[in-house]
Amino acid sequence: MRTWTRDTASARAALETAAEYADATLLNHSVRSYAFGAEYAAVHGLSYDEDLFYVSALLHDLGLTAPFDSHTLPFEEAGGHVARVLTAGLGWPSERRARAEEVVVRHMRDDVTTDEDVESHLLQVGTSADVSGLRVAEFDPAFTAALLAAHPRLGFGGAFTVLVRDQAARKPDCAAAAWIASGGAGRAASNPLDVPQGRD
Repeated sequence: MRTWTRDTASARAALETAAEYADATLLNHSVRSYAFGAEYAAVHGLSYDEDLFYVSALLHDLGLTAPFDSHTLPFEEAGGHVARVLTAGLGWPSERRARAEEVVVRHMRDDVTTDEDVESHLLQVGTSADVSGLRVAEFDPAFTAALLAAHPRLGFGGAFTVLVRDQAARKPDCAAAAWIASGGAGRAASNPLDVPQGRD
């Protein structure tokens, strides 16, 4: 079975950290977000910093977990700090640590183009596909089926919505609140990835 991991020190540390703090539902989402983004890059011939993208993708939602949930910061900003601290421990230089933080933060911001920031664009593609089903039809069905088999959704849409509603209620000016207000919960509930494979 195909796997979506990277065999570098940074990638292994990111996966180990994500697995330690995120439950299986959130961890699988992070892996799928990476996989969708990486597949999109391959299909479109995009060059990017592979470790930077992988690390950012694996850590991007840790701000939703209890140990890293900030009572003041939006979850993506809290997660950005996690990425910055982890990569400092890995010996990344300051500029690259700042990029990891930026990629995590930007996944909840307005659309970022590939020319502006290719890694942030890829994370937005990956998370949007996995949360809301955006662009899912553009991916090879065999790729999507293999990804879901390796990293099943485990009720992700509903679980994620609960987490984001909680963020929105406690931090009404954050991007999570704007996502809820814009109908994000409905988009998540109608994600075609939650239609059993083989059914229309």
